[in-house]
Amino acid sequence: MPNSQKNEMEPILVTIEPHSSLEEDVPHEGEEFGYVLKGSITLHLGKSAYNVKKGEVFYYSSERPHHLENRTGEKAVVLWIAAPPTF
Repeated sequence: MPNSQKNEMEPILVTIEPHSSLEEDVPHEGEEFGYVLKGSITLHLGKSAYNVKKGEVFYYSSERPHHLENRTGEKAVVLWIAAPPTF
């Protein structure tokens, strides 16, 4: 979404290729929400990891290191929303 940094939240559509992960995000102010539209992902929050599959959601405070990983052989697609905007 162009110019979304001026809004209260920032939604993005993320595609994570098979056997890859997004860069780890350092702790920051805010909250994040995600809905897995396709495939499954592993959500890393600090030292914990959670499997999230198609049709499931995740929600967390952004105050711990975090990132998404796709450990499967198919693409994963996630609607990911950050508040305040950080992407």
